[in-house]
Amino acid sequence: MVRITEELVRKRSEHNEREIGTLEEIALHQEEIEKIEHLQNWCRHLKILLLQSNIISKIENLNKLKKLEYINLALNNIERIENLEGCESLKKLDLTLNFIGDLTSVKSLKNNIHLEFLCLLGNPCTDFKSYRQYVVASLPQLQILDSQEILRSERIKALQLFEDVEKQILDEIDLHNGKREKQRKSYSKEGDQSNKEIDEEGEDKSFWSEKTENTPEARIEIANHIRKSKESKNITEETRQKRVIRLFNKDGIPLNVNEAKIDFRFRDDDFNFYVLELHTYKHLDISFIDIDVQPFYIKVLIKGKVFQLTFDEEIKIAEASAKRSQTSGHLVITMPKMNREVKLLKPKPDPLEFLKESSENNTHSARREYLEIGSSQKDTYLDYTKICKQDDYTLKPLKPSRENVMEEKIPSADFTDNPEVPPLM
Repeated sequence: MVRITEELVRKRSEHNEREIGTLEEIALHQEEIEKIEHLQNWCRHLKILLLQSNIISKIENLNKLKKLEYINLALNNIERIENLEGCESLKKLDLTLNFIGDLTSVKSLKNNIHLEFLCLLGNPCTDFKSYRQYVVASLPQLQILDSQEILRSERIKALQLFEDVEKQILDEIDLHNGKREKQRKSYSKEGDQSNKEIDEEGEDKSFWSEKTENTPEARIEIANHIRKSKESKNITEETRQKRVIRLFNKDGIPLNVNEAKIDFRFRDDDFNFYVLELHTYKHLDISFIDIDVQPFYIKVLIKGKVFQLTFDEEIKIAEASAKRSQTSGHLVITMPKMNREVKLLKPKPDPLEFLKESSENNTHSARREYLEIGSSQKDTYLDYTKICKQDDYTLKPLKPSRENVMEEKIPSADFTDNPEVPPLM
């Protein structure tokens, strides 16, 4: 049996900073609650109470809630409307999908003068003839029944036929009560048989495949069955042994472990440093990362999951450093070796060296080179004084070219000279 506890109420009042004394609204739906209790003493200022989808069989312990305006008790096991006279401010009552068969219990809501909305859809009483007329005539303050507005003409007609309607309703209530007695007896017999088969294999399949009537007893049985299955699953999960991650072997030697299944790079650079780069998540807060550097291994906890890597050589713990990239979020850990060798730094290339090389090439190309003439066996070089003969140096007059000589043009026979036209220069 699930009870309404203080812990449950505080858990559902997080919007009110877990304070229940000033609580005005609370939702306790789908908690498998079987009884309404404690709320009228703990939450005197409640205005909205949501208790749908439970297995409550009786409306009780709500009379002290004077400010309560809305109660939702849909999908429960309620068979009568009762114990709501003290809820003076009640405006809306939802009893959808319950087992209300005693329709005369609706009269208990007469004292709730502010009640405007009532929903009884899915209850056995809605199958009664003249059900709506009976409710409309019994509750004059009601304005909406089953999400349909009550018209003035409908109310006048219901009041006129109330005596005849009431007799029909009473007869149908008797039939319903007889049917309920048969359901209780048949359920008690089936319950005894089902208890004998609880421990058999495949009980879950047989339970869910069995057809039953929609009764309060069947709902309670289903709820209990679901609760037992959850409890058994929790027990099996607690008893189930988790895989133990070994960080060391029997001799105490550390092992390589990557429980976080995270990508990484490990290298030994030229300056005798071990560098470990862990590809941690970019938006992971640094508080979820814990680094433990030891002489022969490193252990990193990433959200409680272990990453461990061993070294071939001992490192200097005091000189180890860790940095994290602000762009990628990667974690870079640098660890110098204990017995490292001092290596000469490689000279950095001179950025102006290419200019020197180019100048040397230019000077080399500017040197005078002699053209070798004759066979390769002789060491004779070109003699510029004997390249050409002396006669070649004598000056000779240039012959006029044909293009530079102007030829005189002879006029034609029919040409007449005009003295007024000046001659062409």
